[in-house]
Amino acid sequence: MQFIDQVEVEVLAGDGGDGMVAFRREKYVPAGGPAGGNGGHGGSVYLVAASNLQTLLDFKYAHIFKAESGQRGGPKNMTGASGSDRHIQVPCGTMVYDAETNELLGDLVEAGQSLMVAKGGKGGLGNRHFLSNHNRAPEKALPGLPGENRLLRLELKLLAEVGIIGLPNAGKSTLISALSAARPKIADYPFTTLVPNLGVVRKPTGDGTVFADIPGLIEGAHAGLGLGHDFLRHIERTRVLLHLIDATQEDPIAAFQTIQAELSAYGRGLSDRPQIIGLNKIDALTSDPDAVEAIVQQLRQLTPDPIFKVSAVAQIGMEPMLQHLWGILDELDRAEAEAAQALDLESLV
Repeated sequence: MQFIDQVEVEVLAGDGGDGMVAFRREKYVPAGGPAGGNGGHGGSVYLVAASNLQTLLDFKYAHIFKAESGQRGGPKNMTGASGSDRHIQVPCGTMVYDAETNELLGDLVEAGQSLMVAKGGKGGLGNRHFLSNHNRAPEKALPGLPGENRLLRLELKLLAEVGIIGLPNAGKSTLISALSAARPKIADYPFTTLVPNLGVVRKPTGDGTVFADIPGLIEGAHAGLGLGHDFLRHIERTRVLLHLIDATQEDPIAAFQTIQAELSAYGRGLSDRPQIIGLNKIDALTSDPDAVEAIVQQLRQLTPDPIFKVSAVAQIGMEPMLQHLWGILDELDRAEAEAAQALDLESLV
C-alpha cells in the first residue's frame, strides 16, 4: 500500500435552489394569491474520521468533492428538495487546513468524529414570502445562495503511543517486527524503510499499544534533508519515544547526539517527550562486553533517560525495556486522568 500523508482537495457545497413565482389556480378561488415555494438547501461537505484507513491514498486520484444542490421551489407552496450532504472518510489523525489561509479548521482524531468543511447554500424564498397589504400579487422570488467552495490541505499525523526513532539501520524495523505482527521491509542498507510502519504490541493486561517505526532520520532532517523531514510530524502525536542506537556502528554517541539535535531543532515539544534509549545489536558484541558498558556509561553522562541493552534479532533485553515503557504509559494515563478530574471539579465550582 502506498503511503500518502499530505494532499490538497477541493470541496464544493451544493447551491441552494431558487424560489418560485407561482399563484393558486383553483376553481372557485378567484383570488388565490401567491403560492411559490422556497428552494431547497444545498448539501454540505463533511470529513469523517474512519478507523479502517491508514493513508490519504484515495485522494491521490480524486481531488474534487461536491455535494448535491437543492431543488427549485414548486407551486402550491411546495419547498424544493434539499441536496444530499457529502461525507468523505479520512484516516484518524487527519489535520484539516484551509490551503489559502493556512487556518487549522479541525483535527479528526477519534473514529466517527466529523467536521463540516463547506456549508451548503440556503434556498431562495418563493413569492409567497413577499405578500403584503401593498402587494397582493408579488411576482418576486429570490435565487438560492451558492454553496461554499474551499481548497483544503489534509495532513495525516499517525496516532501511535510509542514512536521508534534512530538513524538509518539502527534496527527499528526489526524491532517492530519482533514485537508485533507488522512486517516492514528489512535489509542491511540505509533507508530500507521509506514510510512509517505501525504495529500493535500487546501489554500484559491484553490491551494493544500502537508503535510507529519512523523512517530513518539523518543530520539536517528538520531542514528537509533525507526522509525525516516528511515524517517527523508523525512523532508529534506519540506519547513516548524509543530511541534505538546501533551499538556496532563507529560512533554510537555521535548517533545519539545527532537524533537529539534534530528533535530539538524541529521543536513542537519533541525534545521534552518522555524517552528511553535502546542500545541495539549487542548480540554482535558478546565477545567485547566492556565496549558495550563503555557506551552505556558515556550515554549516561549525556542523558538521564533510562538505557537498555537489547538485541531485536536475538530477542535480548526486550522484556525489561517493555516493562519500563508500560510503566511510563501508565503514569501518563494517571496524570491525564487527574488533570481531567481537576478540570471537572473546577467547572463545578
